[in-house]
Amino acid sequence: MIRAVADTHAVIWYIFADRRLSETARQAIEQAATDGDQIAFSSITLVEIIYLSERGRIAVDTLERLIAAVDPGDAVLTEIPFDRKIAQAFAQVERSQVPDLPDRMIAATALYLNVPLISRDFKIQLSDIETIW
Repeated sequence: MIRAVADTHAVIWYIFADRRLSETARQAIEQAATDGDQIAFSSITLVEIIYLSERGRIAVDTLERLIAAVDPGDAVLTEIPFDRKIAQAFAQVERSQVPDLPDRMIAATALYLNVPLISRDFKIQLSDIETIW
C-alpha cells in the first residue's frame, strides 16, 4: 500500500539521511517501511535529480543511489510513472497555488493516489494538497 508521495527534496534527503528531512517526514517514511508499505515518488523526480546534478546542486551519484534504494523488491520507495490519469489530476492542482511544473506534477501524483505529500515546500503546504512535514 502506498502511504504517501515524497517530493524530490524529501527523496534526496531520505536516501542521504540528510538532517534537512524533518523528523515528522522521516518517521512517516520509516513507519511505512516498518509496516511493509511504500512511499511513492513521481517519475519527474528522476529528471529533477539529473537536472540538479548537472547544475552541481546535488551529488553526482544521487540518481544511482536512488535507483539502488528502489531496486530491492521490498524497498520503501517506489516510482510512479506520470500517466494520463495523473495528468487529469494535474488540472486540479491550482497553478496559482503551485506554480512550478515539477511540483504540480508531484502534487498531482499525491492527489491522484489520494495520499499526503511529503514536502517542505511552503507553497505546497499552503495549497489544498495534504502535506506531511
